[in-house]
Amino acid sequence: MSKRIAVLLCAVAVPAISAPAVAQTIVPAPATEQTNAQASASDEGLPDVIVTARRRAEDAQRVPGALSVVGGALLDQSYTVNTQGLTTLIPTLNYSSANPRNTAFTIRGLGSSVVAVSQANDGLEGGVGFYVDQVYHARPATAAFDFADIEQVEELRGPQGTLFGKNTTAGALNITTRAPAFTREGFAELSYGDYNFVQAKGWASGPITDTIAYRISGVSTRRDGVLDNVRTGRAANTLGTQAVRGQLLFKPDDTIQMRVIADFTNFQAYCCTQVYLRTGTSLRAANRQFGGPNGLAAQFGYSPPSTNPYDRKIDIDGPLGVDTNEGGVSAITDWNLGPVTLTSVTAWRFWNWDAENDRDYTGIPVQLSQHIPSRQDQYSQELRLASNGTGPLSYVVGLYGFRQRLTGRPISIYGPAAAHYLIGTVTGANNTAVPSNLLDGYGQDGRTDFRSLSYAAFGEVNYRFFDRLTATVGLRYTQEDKDGYYNTTVSGGPATTSTALINARLGVLRPQSYEAHDSDGSLTGRGNLAWQVTDTTMAYASYARGFKSGGINMSGLPLDNNNRPVLATAVVRPERNETYEIGLKNTLFDNRLIFNIDGFYTKVRDFQATVVENSLTQSVQLRGYLSNIPEVTVKGIEADVTALILPGLSARTNFAYSDGEYTNYPAGPCPLEVQTAATTRCSLTGRRLASLPRFAVTAGLDYQRPVGDGQVFVHVDTASRSGFNGDPSLSRFTYIRGYNLTNANIGYRFADGLELIVWARNLLDADYIQNLTIQAGNSGLIVGTPSDPRTIGGTIRFRM
Repeated sequence: MSKRIAVLLCAVAVPAISAPAVAQTIVPAPATEQTNAQASASDEGLPDVIVTARRRAEDAQRVPGALSVVGGALLDQSYTVNTQGLTTLIPTLNYSSANPRNTAFTIRGLGSSVVAVSQANDGLEGGVGFYVDQVYHARPATAAFDFADIEQVEELRGPQGTLFGKNTTAGALNITTRAPAFTREGFAELSYGDYNFVQAKGWASGPITDTIAYRISGVSTRRDGVLDNVRTGRAANTLGTQAVRGQLLFKPDDTIQMRVIADFTNFQAYCCTQVYLRTGTSLRAANRQFGGPNGLAAQFGYSPPSTNPYDRKIDIDGPLGVDTNEGGVSAITDWNLGPVTLTSVTAWRFWNWDAENDRDYTGIPVQLSQHIPSRQDQYSQELRLASNGTGPLSYVVGLYGFRQRLTGRPISIYGPAAAHYLIGTVTGANNTAVPSNLLDGYGQDGRTDFRSLSYAAFGEVNYRFFDRLTATVGLRYTQEDKDGYYNTTVSGGPATTSTALINARLGVLRPQSYEAHDSDGSLTGRGNLAWQVTDTTMAYASYARGFKSGGINMSGLPLDNNNRPVLATAVVRPERNETYEIGLKNTLFDNRLIFNIDGFYTKVRDFQATVVENSLTQSVQLRGYLSNIPEVTVKGIEADVTALILPGLSARTNFAYSDGEYTNYPAGPCPLEVQTAATTRCSLTGRRLASLPRFAVTAGLDYQRPVGDGQVFVHVDTASRSGFNGDPSLSRFTYIRGYNLTNANIGYRFADGLELIVWARNLLDADYIQNLTIQAGNSGLIVGTPSDPRTIGGTIRFRM
């Protein structure tokens, strides 16, 4: 008993995590962990998929909710090492990233559908919860890092606040890493491909004593740039990541265990910029638009290095680079007390960020530098009690606490072309001439400090009324307190006494200083009925009420007529989400076919988005700022099919149809094509939700066949998405066309565990745009991130 108490106390004092072992292995792999699963799949059907979506290990086909599961074997076979790669396997997951900080991912179109809305704003959280080994990651930017040695990824759709650490309106990504084992095992992999792509992965695990096991794993990726900078001769958008994770598992007896994890991930690269995509037109004066004979490009004698984005050419003249890292320590203890299991999860995590970018994306010296060095620290503690046994009543109850601090330093410096590019040649009522060097060296420096505290009590009860009918009710109350401090100063540029020129310069960058506080409590929950129609078919219906935390705008506020920050716009209210869902889960033909389908309807009130109005700012000129709009709705149908067609041949396909709409958006940003010299607002009510494809389909095929003493295996995965608008203004110039991405590999597995593989990423060399940006100044220049070109390479892989 003394050992048990010591382990539990350590869990509360040391950051932590552990999760029950899960399995999702329908793809061929030579690992020892898969031998039995493969035999089962060949002789008896598809292996069971065990998930922890409800904080207990259970068959995914018995969970009354929409989810997608990607097992570790499939991740290894498909070379998926980050969240972006998951979108090729999960159609309801969308990912956009202009750089690792400005990362946005959504589920069913909700979360933060536009990067600028929250992921680049330190005072707001995403609507999709990102969890690794049960620890919530507060900054979505950390989801851009590579991960290694993953056991399973669960995408849980719809509000998940009842059992997961933080409230989320859209869903959660629940990632579980492989745990230490008391039998020795190892894995090593080395890949080389086009653009000098080099990736090394590996892990090792085994016992230290009869009660302690270890696991260490890592991944390192390097690749040359895929964008040719014709100005410097240096290829941009390189890859340079490293991740390492060490674990200890303490298991003094069968009733208690503690898993301690320490991890560190780093990303250093000449990255990330975008290419010329197109030039849009507005109703502004011809000399304030980018294109045309009198446009800005012509005024500076400039033309893009290519007007075909898939030439992948740039000519930026500013600094470029990313240096960011994240990591932490965590610990989880599970103590079986007989009737219940007590779980303690404790964690500390950090995130450091610094990057520079040429934000004008051209060879014109408009902006010399922009970056926001940042540091985030977060601490969390969770305690849960979960019932044991198979009786009619089961439950999970718990307490959760979370604290974070995020500091930043927004820096921006303009260059010799900025004045005429951003202001023009004259300014003010008297048409005062603007010196060409008015903004040369003019810049901003500042300090931001954001702090948040979150406390919650939660519980979920399942009661089986009859052998085949179970009801679930869950509630959660969350209290959150947030404080933000924002202060920036401006300096530099040539001295001037002209009021018109001073005002013009302040119109580009103006000093601001403000503090804000927000406190909010919210009750959320969910309920569902699950009917096991037959031994192989389950039907369910559910209702969930979700809550996406409000926050504080940490990117500057609109100003009133006296040029003072309007504090009424500092606080952004929480989103309130209601989701209705019905579904069927079927396991057919002696477990050789799994077919699941669901339909859903979601209404979000106080959706966080850009608002343009002047009732709060009391300014003659309308200004846009981050706030809430009345309502957004999304409805759709999703289907998942997995089939064992023949022994050794399995296939899967996943389909999602989503119809998202701004059902009430009276004062949104105007599309570029209707903008005039004065910033105006436009009603976007009834328009489609930005960044949400109407159709998305993923599919995959795995085949293995004995040849000689080993096996030949083939893997193919493909994903298609219909077109969508990549900007909240819904301009016709910001539409992103649909695309298909196909990856494949073929290899031979020797009897001793050695594998030789040839692979292709973007096998069909598809050209598509991953995300786009309206270049600063609203001149009409649209830039975007093109798809990576086809990459072919080879891998040597060995398992013990």
